[in-house]
Amino acid sequence: MVDLNTIIDMVVQGAISYAPKLLLVILTIVIGFWIVKKIVAGVEKGLAHKRIDVSLRHFLESLISIILKILILLAAAGMVGIETTSFVALLAAAGFAIGLALQGSLANFAGGVMLLLFKPYKVGDFVQIAGESGTVNKIDILATVLKTPQNVTIFVPNGAAFAGNITNYSAEKIKRLDMTFGIGYESDLKKAKEILQKLLKADKRVLNEPAEPAVLVSELADSSVNLQIRAWLNGADLWGVHFDMMENVKLEFDKAGISIPYPQMVIHKE
Repeated sequence: MVDLNTIIDMVVQGAISYAPKLLLVILTIVIGFWIVKKIVAGVEKGLAHKRIDVSLRHFLESLISIILKILILLAAAGMVGIETTSFVALLAAAGFAIGLALQGSLANFAGGVMLLLFKPYKVGDFVQIAGESGTVNKIDILATVLKTPQNVTIFVPNGAAFAGNITNYSAEKIKRLDMTFGIGYESDLKKAKEILQKLLKADKRVLNEPAEPAVLVSELADSSVNLQIRAWLNGADLWGVHFDMMENVKLEFDKAGISIPYPQMVIHKE
Protein backbone atom coordinates (compact mmCIF):
# COMPACT_ATOMS: atom_id res chain seq x y z
CA MET A 1 0.00 0.00 0.00
CA VAL A 2 1.35 3.42 -1.02
CA ASP A 3 2.28 5.63 1.90
CA LEU A 4 0.61 9.08 2.09
CA ASN A 5 3.97 10.75 2.65
CA THR A 6 5.29 9.11 -0.51
CA ILE A 7 2.39 10.52 -2.52
CA ILE A 8 2.94 14.00 -1.08
CA ASP A 9 6.67 13.79 -1.90
CA MET A 10 5.84 12.78 -5.51
CA VAL A 11 3.45 15.71 -5.89
CA VAL A 12 5.99 18.17 -4.46
CA GLN A 13 8.78 16.83 -6.68
CA GLY A 14 6.54 17.01 -9.73
CA ALA A 15 5.51 20.58 -8.91
CA ILE A 16 9.15 21.59 -8.45
CA SER A 17 10.24 19.98 -11.73
CA TYR A 18 7.33 21.42 -13.75
CA ALA A 19 7.19 24.86 -12.08
CA PRO A 20 9.85 26.44 -14.36
CA LYS A 21 8.11 25.09 -17.48
CA LEU A 22 4.72 26.23 -16.23
CA LEU A 23 6.10 29.68 -15.43
CA LEU A 24 7.69 29.83 -18.88
CA VAL A 25 4.40 28.87 -20.52
CA ILE A 26 2.52 31.58 -18.59
CA LEU A 27 5.14 34.19 -19.49
CA THR A 28 5.06 33.08 -23.13
CA ILE A 29 1.30 33.45 -23.33
CA VAL A 30 1.18 36.79 -21.47
CA ILE A 31 4.07 38.37 -23.36
CA GLY A 32 2.97 36.80 -26.64
CA PHE A 33 -0.57 38.18 -26.37
CA TRP A 34 0.88 41.59 -25.46
CA ILE A 35 3.05 41.51 -28.58
CA VAL A 36 0.04 40.45 -30.69
CA LYS A 37 -1.89 43.42 -29.34
CA LYS A 38 0.95 45.74 -30.35
CA ILE A 39 1.18 44.14 -33.80
CA VAL A 40 -2.56 44.47 -34.38
CA ALA A 41 -2.44 48.11 -33.23
CA GLY A 42 0.38 48.72 -35.71
CA VAL A 43 -1.57 47.04 -38.51
CA GLU A 44 -4.64 49.12 -37.61
CA LYS A 45 -2.61 52.32 -37.76
CA GLY A 46 -1.05 51.33 -41.10
CA LEU A 47 -4.40 50.44 -42.67
CA ALA A 48 -5.96 53.65 -41.38
CA HIS A 49 -3.07 55.63 -42.88
CA LYS A 50 -3.74 53.97 -46.26
CA ARG A 51 -7.45 54.84 -45.89
CA ILE A 52 -8.59 51.23 -46.10
CA ASP A 53 -12.33 50.75 -45.62
CA VAL A 54 -13.31 50.46 -41.94
CA SER A 55 -15.14 47.15 -42.42
CA LEU A 56 -12.13 45.60 -44.15
CA ARG A 57 -9.75 46.95 -41.47
CA HIS A 58 -11.72 45.34 -38.65
CA PHE A 59 -11.89 42.03 -40.50
CA LEU A 60 -8.13 41.93 -41.21
CA GLU A 61 -7.24 42.95 -37.66
CA SER A 62 -9.42 40.17 -36.18
CA LEU A 63 -8.01 37.60 -38.58
CA ILE A 64 -4.38 38.52 -37.80
CA SER A 65 -5.04 38.52 -34.06
CA ILE A 66 -6.67 35.07 -34.10
CA ILE A 67 -3.92 33.49 -36.21
CA LEU A 68 -1.08 34.89 -34.07
CA LYS A 69 -2.76 33.86 -30.81
CA ILE A 70 -3.25 30.29 -32.08
CA LEU A 71 0.46 30.13 -32.97
CA ILE A 72 1.41 31.33 -29.48
CA LEU A 73 -0.84 28.75 -27.83
CA LEU A 74 0.69 26.00 -29.98
CA ALA A 75 4.19 27.12 -29.01
CA ALA A 76 3.21 27.13 -25.32
CA ALA A 77 1.75 23.64 -25.63
CA GLY A 78 5.04 22.41 -27.11
CA MET A 79 6.97 23.77 -24.12
CA VAL A 80 5.17 21.43 -21.71
CA GLY A 81 5.67 18.40 -23.95
CA ILE A 82 2.29 18.33 -25.72
CA GLU A 83 2.63 16.85 -29.21
CA THR A 84 1.63 19.79 -31.40
CA THR A 85 1.89 17.85 -34.67
CA SER A 86 -1.10 15.68 -33.86
CA PHE A 87 -2.90 18.71 -32.46
CA VAL A 88 -2.40 20.63 -35.73
CA ALA A 89 -3.59 17.59 -37.70
CA LEU A 90 -6.69 17.44 -35.50
CA LEU A 91 -7.36 21.14 -36.11
CA ALA A 92 -6.95 20.63 -39.86
CA ALA A 93 -9.38 17.70 -39.85
CA ALA A 94 -11.88 19.66 -37.78
CA GLY A 95 -11.50 22.63 -40.09
CA PHE A 96 -12.12 20.44 -43.13
CA ALA A 97 -15.24 18.92 -41.56
CA ILE A 98 -16.56 22.33 -40.56
CA GLY A 99 -15.80 23.63 -44.05
CA LEU A 100 -17.90 20.88 -45.63
CA ALA A 101 -20.76 21.63 -43.27
CA LEU A 102 -20.58 25.38 -43.85
CA GLN A 103 -19.96 25.61 -47.59
CA GLY A 104 -22.64 28.28 -47.97
CA SER A 105 -21.20 30.35 -45.12
CA LEU A 106 -17.69 30.07 -46.59
CA ALA A 107 -19.03 31.26 -49.96
CA ASN A 108 -20.63 34.24 -48.19
CA PHE A 109 -17.39 34.86 -46.29
CA ALA A 110 -15.41 34.85 -49.55
CA GLY A 111 -18.04 37.10 -51.15
CA GLY A 112 -17.75 39.54 -48.25
CA VAL A 113 -13.97 39.70 -48.66
CA MET A 114 -14.33 40.38 -52.41
CA LEU A 115 -16.97 43.07 -51.80
CA LEU A 116 -14.72 44.80 -49.27
CA LEU A 117 -11.76 44.63 -51.65
CA PHE A 118 -13.44 45.70 -54.92
CA LYS A 119 -16.05 48.00 -53.33
CA PRO A 120 -18.86 47.87 -55.94
CA TYR A 121 -20.93 49.69 -53.31
CA LYS A 122 -20.46 51.27 -49.90
CA VAL A 123 -22.55 52.15 -46.89
CA GLY A 124 -25.12 54.78 -47.87
CA ASP A 125 -25.42 53.75 -51.54
CA PHE A 126 -28.80 52.85 -53.01
CA VAL A 127 -28.33 49.55 -54.82
CA GLN A 128 -30.07 46.57 -56.36
CA ILE A 129 -28.37 43.27 -55.54
CA ALA A 130 -29.65 39.71 -55.83
CA GLY A 131 -33.07 41.08 -56.83
CA GLU A 132 -33.39 43.29 -53.74
CA SER A 133 -33.24 47.09 -53.68
CA GLY A 134 -32.42 49.41 -50.81
CA THR A 135 -29.85 51.64 -49.14
CA VAL A 136 -26.75 49.83 -47.88
CA ASN A 137 -26.90 50.01 -44.10
CA LYS A 138 -24.02 47.67 -43.27
CA ILE A 139 -21.58 45.31 -45.00
CA ASP A 140 -20.88 42.37 -42.72
CA ILE A 141 -18.57 39.48 -43.48
CA LEU A 142 -21.48 37.15 -44.32
CA ALA A 143 -24.24 39.50 -45.48
CA THR A 144 -25.06 42.96 -46.76
CA VAL A 145 -27.82 44.72 -44.82
CA LEU A 146 -30.20 46.87 -46.89
CA LYS A 147 -32.85 49.35 -45.77
CA THR A 148 -35.74 49.78 -48.20
CA PRO A 149 -37.57 53.11 -48.65
CA GLN A 150 -40.36 51.54 -46.55
CA ASN A 151 -37.79 51.06 -43.71
CA VAL A 152 -37.70 47.28 -44.11
CA THR A 153 -34.40 45.54 -43.31
CA ILE A 154 -33.16 42.98 -45.85
CA PHE A 155 -30.16 40.68 -45.35
CA VAL A 156 -28.56 39.68 -48.66
CA PRO A 157 -25.92 36.90 -48.48
CA ASN A 158 -22.60 38.23 -49.75
CA GLY A 159 -22.05 35.16 -51.91
CA ALA A 160 -25.25 35.88 -53.84
CA ALA A 161 -24.49 39.61 -53.94
CA PHE A 162 -21.02 39.23 -55.45
CA ALA A 163 -21.99 36.40 -57.82
CA GLY A 164 -24.93 38.30 -59.35
CA ASN A 165 -25.48 41.62 -61.07
CA ILE A 166 -24.98 44.71 -58.92
CA THR A 167 -26.73 47.96 -59.83
CA ASN A 168 -25.42 50.95 -57.88
CA TYR A 169 -27.76 53.91 -58.33
CA SER A 170 -25.54 56.13 -56.17
CA ALA A 171 -22.29 55.59 -58.06
CA GLU A 172 -22.83 58.67 -60.25
CA LYS A 173 -23.90 62.03 -58.80
CA ILE A 174 -25.63 63.23 -61.97
CA LYS A 175 -28.44 61.16 -63.51
CA ARG A 176 -30.81 61.45 -66.43
CA LEU A 177 -34.55 61.48 -65.83
CA ASP A 178 -36.60 59.84 -68.59
CA MET A 179 -40.37 60.20 -68.47
CA THR A 180 -43.04 59.44 -71.08
CA PHE A 181 -46.37 61.27 -71.45
CA GLY A 182 -49.06 60.23 -73.91
CA ILE A 183 -51.40 62.70 -75.61
CA GLY A 184 -54.39 62.06 -77.83
CA TYR A 185 -53.99 62.06 -81.60
CA GLU A 186 -56.45 64.95 -81.82
CA SER A 187 -54.41 67.10 -79.38
CA ASP A 188 -51.99 69.86 -80.44
CA LEU A 189 -48.59 68.15 -80.57
CA LYS A 190 -46.53 71.35 -80.76
CA LYS A 191 -48.43 72.89 -77.87
CA ALA A 192 -47.82 69.80 -75.74
CA LYS A 193 -44.09 69.93 -76.49
CA GLU A 194 -43.99 73.63 -75.61
CA ILE A 195 -45.65 72.95 -72.24
CA LEU A 196 -43.15 70.21 -71.40
CA GLN A 197 -40.19 72.39 -72.40
CA LYS A 198 -41.55 75.27 -70.34
CA LEU A 199 -41.93 73.10 -67.25
CA LEU A 200 -38.38 71.74 -67.60
CA LYS A 201 -36.84 75.19 -68.05
CA ALA A 202 -38.80 76.60 -65.09
CA ASP A 203 -37.45 73.94 -62.73
CA LYS A 204 -34.13 75.14 -61.28
CA ARG A 205 -33.14 71.58 -60.43
CA VAL A 206 -32.86 70.64 -64.10
CA LEU A 207 -29.28 70.94 -65.38
CA ASN A 208 -28.02 72.05 -68.77
CA GLU A 209 -24.94 69.82 -68.56
CA PRO A 210 -24.00 67.31 -69.86
CA ALA A 211 -26.96 68.10 -72.17
CA GLU A 212 -29.92 70.46 -72.21
CA PRO A 213 -33.37 69.03 -71.43
CA ALA A 214 -35.13 67.59 -74.48
CA VAL A 215 -38.69 66.69 -75.46
CA LEU A 216 -38.96 64.01 -78.15
CA VAL A 217 -41.73 62.12 -79.91
CA SER A 218 -40.88 58.57 -78.86
CA GLU A 219 -43.79 56.53 -80.24
CA LEU A 220 -47.00 56.65 -82.24
CA ALA A 221 -48.85 54.17 -80.07
CA ASP A 222 -52.27 52.55 -80.56
CA SER A 223 -54.21 55.22 -78.70
CA SER A 224 -51.66 57.98 -78.00
CA VAL A 225 -48.73 59.98 -79.28
CA ASN A 226 -46.01 59.42 -76.70
CA LEU A 227 -43.68 62.26 -75.78
CA GLN A 228 -40.50 61.54 -73.84
CA ILE A 229 -38.64 64.07 -71.74
CA ARG A 230 -34.94 63.69 -70.97
CA ALA A 231 -33.41 65.89 -68.28
CA TRP A 232 -30.15 65.72 -66.34
CA LEU A 233 -30.36 66.17 -62.57
CA ASN A 234 -28.42 65.75 -59.38
CA GLY A 235 -29.19 62.31 -58.01
CA ALA A 236 -30.78 63.75 -54.87
CA ASP A 237 -33.33 65.67 -56.99
CA LEU A 238 -34.41 62.75 -59.18
CA TRP A 239 -37.58 61.65 -57.41
CA GLY A 240 -38.61 65.18 -56.46
CA VAL A 241 -38.56 66.31 -60.09
CA HIS A 242 -40.27 63.10 -61.17
CA PHE A 243 -43.26 63.57 -58.87
CA ASP A 244 -43.51 67.32 -59.55
CA MET A 245 -43.51 66.74 -63.31
CA MET A 246 -46.28 64.14 -63.02
CA GLU A 247 -48.51 66.64 -61.21
CA ASN A 248 -47.60 69.77 -63.18
CA VAL A 249 -47.92 68.11 -66.59
CA LYS A 250 -51.45 66.93 -65.76
CA LEU A 251 -52.46 70.41 -64.56
CA GLU A 252 -50.96 72.22 -67.56
CA PHE A 253 -52.35 69.74 -70.09
CA ASP A 254 -55.82 70.18 -68.56
CA LYS A 255 -55.54 73.99 -68.88
CA ALA A 256 -54.47 73.72 -72.53
CA GLY A 257 -57.17 71.17 -73.41
CA ILE A 258 -54.63 68.46 -74.21
CA SER A 259 -56.03 65.03 -73.53
CA ILE A 260 -54.14 62.17 -71.90
CA PRO A 261 -55.83 59.08 -73.37
CA TYR A 262 -56.30 55.78 -71.63
CA PRO A 263 -56.10 52.36 -73.30
CA GLN A 264 -59.23 51.51 -75.22
CA MET A 265 -60.59 48.30 -76.70
CA VAL A 266 -63.03 48.44 -79.61
CA ILE A 267 -65.25 45.38 -80.07
CA HIS A 268 -66.92 44.89 -83.43
CA LYS A 269 -70.07 42.77 -83.71
CA GLU A 270 -70.30 40.46 -86.67
